[in-house]
Amino acid sequence: MRLIMFDMDGTLIDSGFAITNTINYVRVNLGFEELEKSYILEKVNDPNINSSEFFYGTKEFTAEQTRLFEEYYNKHCLSDLVVYDGISKLIDDLKNDFTLAVATNANSQYAHKMLNHVELGHHFKTILGYDSVSKPKPHPEMVHKILDIHQISNLNAQLIGDSHKDIMAATKAGVDSVLVNWGFSNHEKDAIETVSELEKRIQAKFK
Repeated sequence: MRLIMFDMDGTLIDSGFAITNTINYVRVNLGFEELEKSYILEKVNDPNINSSEFFYGTKEFTAEQTRLFEEYYNKHCLSDLVVYDGISKLIDDLKNDFTLAVATNANSQYAHKMLNHVELGHHFKTILGYDSVSKPKPHPEMVHKILDIHQISNLNAQLIGDSHKDIMAATKAGVDSVLVNWGFSNHEKDAIETVSELEKRIQAKFK
């Protein structure tokens, strides 16, 4: 049994417009100014910041912030949603030889909705979001949970993501990982640039 876990946003699909527009919707309703898309996406993936404090000025997400976010995101999460070039073919190449799963810090309900919309959802045996665990990435709980669900050793698994949060979660769980550079972050080192490179890394891990 071999397992490939994918992050979703910035790895499988480009959902940048929906994420940035939703955060700005919440900010405007709270009396803050809008932020640039590239700046929001850079900070969303930064493991060194507290997202609620950075974007909304509170130590933790409040009920109002959550309500506003979900109110907008539920209506617009499918807007301008695009699968990254080469990903559909990669998933098709892997589906018969690997168990495929998604580990995302998005809400799992939205993750199912978005992946089904782009016709990828049925390929994944498990899709876990932040609401599926007590501590999302970079904590390893989500990775451990997927391993346990499928009863697969960490040595027979790999996690693919565009954020250092993904890599940190995998490392803490003893799982091999690959950092990709076509997502929301602009990594200066240790990240691969193309899906063809990713497929080679997967083959090298499991040859």
